Amino acid sequence: MKVVARVPQIVLGCALAYAGVGHLTTSRQEFQAQVPSLLADYADFVVLASGVVEIALGVGLIALWKYRVQLGWIVAAFFVAVFWGNISQYVNGVDAFGLDTDTKRLVRLFFQPLLVMWALGSTGAWRARYRVKT
Repeated sequence: MKVVARVPQIVLGCALAYAGVGHLTTSRQEFQAQVPSLLADYADFVVLASGVVEIALGVGLIALWKYRVQLGWIVAAFFVAVFWGNISQYVNGVDAFGLDTDTKRLVRLFFQPLLVMWALGSTGAWRARYRVKT
């Protein structure tokens, strides 16, 4: 595969790993604001666990080319799973990451599907679903 075609996957991997490190360090409180109220008692654990998962997924996207299609589906599923936190932030009007108005929080919701598409597109996962194995 050409290196240029891998750039979107590498960028996504770096972004995930970077966000994961933020979960564990400097942005820990900000990420806790996105944890749904149902899990509020476990907010720190949820943030730490999701950070570890993000780092693992990010490193996987960067290094595990053989499993890029599978990782694409897993990353897309992860983005769908954490969307609940974004919805919670909007519904509960929680300020975090500069999202300090309902309009900003609402606009943020429309970016999550783009992340799902990025994961599926950059890894070839979406194309691979059409391949027939013989």
